[in-house]
Amino acid sequence: MGVAVFFLPELVGEELVLDGAEGRHAAVVRRIGAGERVRLTDGRGGWAEGAVVAAAKTGVTVAVDARGTTPAYDPRVVVVQAVPKGERAELAVEMLTEVGVDVIVPWNAERSQFRANPERVEKMLAKWQAWAFEASKQSRRTWFAEVAPLATTADVAQRLAAAALPVVLHEEATTPLASLETPPAGDIVLVIGPEGGIAPAELAAFAATPIRLGDTVLRTSTAGVAAAAALLAPSRWR
Repeated sequence: MGVAVFFLPELVGEELVLDGAEGRHAAVVRRIGAGERVRLTDGRGGWAEGAVVAAAKTGVTVAVDARGTTPAYDPRVVVVQAVPKGERAELAVEMLTEVGVDVIVPWNAERSQFRANPERVEKMLAKWQAWAFEASKQSRRTWFAEVAPLATTADVAQRLAAAALPVVLHEEATTPLASLETPPAGDIVLVIGPEGGIAPAELAAFAATPIRLGDTVLRTSTAGVAAAAALLAPSRWR
């Protein structure tokens, strides 16, 4: 079993103090004690590892004996996820994070059952960011998954136009996902529609060849993770 991962924005020094909410979580919830090894990361590629030399309810102190920097992945995988309803949103964000997606973009699609207003959008983004943060630690990522602001269809079209590989999943498409070649660099932008599917006007706005994932139709909360895993296999799962 690997060492537990905790977030610490500054990793300077031979002894690092993990306090605040993360420190209390380590000491009280995870019950990390003296002598146990932990890894601290700034979520942007930097990490430091060592044994806990002091533990209290307020946090832990770590004596660093190893540190490094993990390069950012290239190509990046950006998943545009139509906002699901209920618990399926949490499932989608957690699974996309665990599988290795770099950026998750919530999309208020025409057929999404999400009625946006400033307060609701703020609460939704806070939840998505918290889910991605916890899933990044659980899956021991050094680069944490990023949650972008809520996107409009025009925003998604711009991302697709700038992508090294644009992928718009559609159940009626004829081009299979397996036929695509992963680019050596840039962004792979993967668009996942809502339960009701991508509307014709949205498909036209995207101006990208629709792609078929397979013979079965997955839910919006699972289609993204299946497609992302397939696209990540050549570059990261070797």
